[in-house]
Amino acid sequence: MAKKPQVKYRKKRNDNHDSGRQKNDRRSTWPKEYVKEATYSDGITVSQLAAKLKRNSSDLIKTLFLMGSVVTINSVLTDDMIQLLAMEYNCTITKEAEKINLSLEDTEEDNPAELKERPPIITIMGHVDHGKTTLLDYIRNSKVALGEVGGITQKIGAYQIEVDGKKVTFIDTPGHEAFTAMRARGAKMTDIAIIVVAADDGIMPQTKEAIDHAQAAGVPIVIAINKIDKPGANIDKIKYAITDLGLTPEEWGGNTIVHEISAKTGQGVDELLQTMLIVAEVQELRANPNRAAFGTVIEAKLDKGRGPVANILVQNGTLHVGDTVVAGTVYGKVRRMSDDKGRDIKHAGPSTPVSIIGLSDVPSAGDRVKVFADEREARLVAEKRMQAKIEKERNATSAMTMNDLTEQIKEGNVQDVNMIIKADIQGSAEALKASMEKIKVDTVKLHVIHATAGAINESDIMLASASNAIIYGFNVRPDANIRKKAEEEHVNIRLHDIIYKAIEEMEMTMKGMLAPEYKEVITGQAEVRQIYKVSKVGTIAGCMVTDGVMTNSSRVRLIRQGVTIYTGELASLKRFKDDAKEVSQGYECGLTIKNFNDIKEGDIVEGFKEEEVKTA
Repeated sequence: MAKKPQVKYRKKRNDNHDSGRQKNDRRSTWPKEYVKEATYSDGITVSQLAAKLKRNSSDLIKTLFLMGSVVTINSVLTDDMIQLLAMEYNCTITKEAEKINLSLEDTEEDNPAELKERPPIITIMGHVDHGKTTLLDYIRNSKVALGEVGGITQKIGAYQIEVDGKKVTFIDTPGHEAFTAMRARGAKMTDIAIIVVAADDGIMPQTKEAIDHAQAAGVPIVIAINKIDKPGANIDKIKYAITDLGLTPEEWGGNTIVHEISAKTGQGVDELLQTMLIVAEVQELRANPNRAAFGTVIEAKLDKGRGPVANILVQNGTLHVGDTVVAGTVYGKVRRMSDDKGRDIKHAGPSTPVSIIGLSDVPSAGDRVKVFADEREARLVAEKRMQAKIEKERNATSAMTMNDLTEQIKEGNVQDVNMIIKADIQGSAEALKASMEKIKVDTVKLHVIHATAGAINESDIMLASASNAIIYGFNVRPDANIRKKAEEEHVNIRLHDIIYKAIEEMEMTMKGMLAPEYKEVITGQAEVRQIYKVSKVGTIAGCMVTDGVMTNSSRVRLIRQGVTIYTGELASLKRFKDDAKEVSQGYECGLTIKNFNDIKEGDIVEGFKEEEVKTA
């Protein structure tokens, strides 16, 4: 009995010895399997290259570590790293020719059998203050117009409603000249264009532009003559005017549908909607919901809590939570998706406007959106598109600089004005940039060197200082530290919340006609540290004055994450339980804002006043 374990032990040792020898024998055959020639493409990882070379990933990681590069099994290798490995392993590694398609256009052909009816996409266009948003408000029973600064739509939005049981998607585009580019994008993604014309105002420059965009896009045009109930309405005059633009009303023998409406009372709106459904039926609008989604970015912004947020319109296919997408020059995985009413949804079919989060950065309004099956390919496409964009901008900037230099030599008196634009959303930044660059003054050239969404920060101040640029802020406010930095660097910051006023100010400045009577003076800033809800009083903000002096007579604006949320007046200012005329920096105070209660911890309450500018 005692010998049996011995035999087994010896046998086990022999087995292990044999196994080790066999293992060493196998090792001795490995070099015969090493690959001496291989190819690779951009974005290849350590594990993928190891598989191509038939080596262990750990060997590649160790080799690169000894060469001074720390990588992991999933690290993407650069061309230099790959060539170093090739030299080390005595292998010829060749980069494959570029086969990737960088286009995000929808080139996929759909099977006619899979096509299904989709909701029509209708764009409402026209001149500023002619009633576009009011019309949409009546249709969807909302109050968007009441929340717009000056009653003017400052951003692009999409909404889906039901008309007689059928879904209809509306795109509301800003009517001011500043948003020409945004309206052009709206026309390109639309099926029917409603051109709103005020009966008491007539055809205006932006009305003509809207018609041009719709005609260029090749979409049916329906004219909605609004405000027919107002004194001074002249409907026949408008019909003659649109005839001069090549749009003859049906009742005059043409093919342009004209409806007389009042967006305020709803007169004629039902008839207009019925017409929309008929026009949509004639067009036989169809899409394939059983395929990867394709769409367009309507608007995008950077949200501090959620990261990049993109509002997109799905034009074909179905977008799902978890899909990998490329939007312009950014990519990501759809982590969350909500509809136009803010409700979370899992998928969105053709003609559906949605808001998504999960992108690597903020895309631009108008960027194409495409779903990719391979996340690696999506990342590579986005990176290549970004490189191409940077190269294009670099070349364009160089060419422009050379041309400007030549003109300065010829003319001898041309001045350059550099500008940085920061806005609350990307669409507004683009619109303001396009408008500023349209300003033509004989002896002055305007260059927008940077235009993006977000609060004015120290990097903007340093860029402005280095390039001798003016900073224009639209619906954003710099904090006290940024203002002090701007003063130290002698950087001029101009702040506006209505876009055409910013344009008019710049144009008058360039023409040397600007003679402002008043200027805004910041008197103080207070940071909200605590919130108290009191019935019959509202929201009381417990604050610390961080800069200057807060006075009970000053106007105030509420700033959240660098963006102006509300502008109004103080309702009360207290120091402990007593009313106070003013509270200085470093002291605590309690305050309420007249007719406004949506105050949150971390908000900044900024006091300001208007002072007359004394001219010599």
